[in-house]
Amino acid sequence: MTTALVIAGHGSTKNAGSRKPICATVQEIRRRGLYDRVVCALWKEEPHVSTRLDTLDADDITIVPYFMSAGYYTDNVIPREMKLTGALTLRDGKTIRYTPPIGTHPAMANLMVQRAHEAGAGPADTLVLLGHGTRRNKRSADTIEAQAARVRDRGIFAAVLTAFIDQDPHISGVFERADTARIVMVPYFAADGWHVTETIPADLAMESGKVERDGKTLFYAGAVGSEPSIVEIVLELAAAAK
Repeated sequence: MTTALVIAGHGSTKNAGSRKPICATVQEIRRRGLYDRVVCALWKEEPHVSTRLDTLDADDITIVPYFMSAGYYTDNVIPREMKLTGALTLRDGKTIRYTPPIGTHPAMANLMVQRAHEAGAGPADTLVLLGHGTRRNKRSADTIEAQAARVRDRGIFAAVLTAFIDQDPHISGVFERADTARIVMVPYFAADGWHVTETIPADLAMESGKVERDGKTLFYAGAVGSEPSIVEIVLELAAAAK
């Protein structure tokens, strides 16, 4: 029996950085020799999710979505494009397993804290977990709220808030909602791509990773999804699907 691991992500035609964490994860898992084939599949770039399984010669295939939330893409787009029937698909003599997205794993809360500390967050600061959000699927925000709650329960920051770029509570209101003089914003995104490096800093009029407004200073961290240790989360999700 030949085995394959497919890491399915969004990709982007606007910013090449979107695929970098996925490619790095693929390369690291290949290096470890745990599967006969390790490849990526992308929604906005090649190799496309709709054709990737057709070109993959393996009997047992596990697909791990490199998305930060369970929602529209993981519930609708990826299953539709890859012709999946659920967590387990049997087709043409192949066993195809589909895991939850990386962003739902409890260990992601640890990486959020790590990113916050790297940006200088301390116990007197407000941590803001910034997600994309969408009105097409409520589960997208639910995932981020759950991760924020995990950090909030630890009591290591003065407050832990959530904000989104495509739904309420919107990123534009973060200064009004935070009660502390220092705010650290951690993008809960899969990569340092178009939104993280371009649109969000522009919307906040940010320079050199921080912005001051109304007597408060907001510091901007790197995307959670670009942390190299996510490879361990990918492998845990894949192993749990067996």
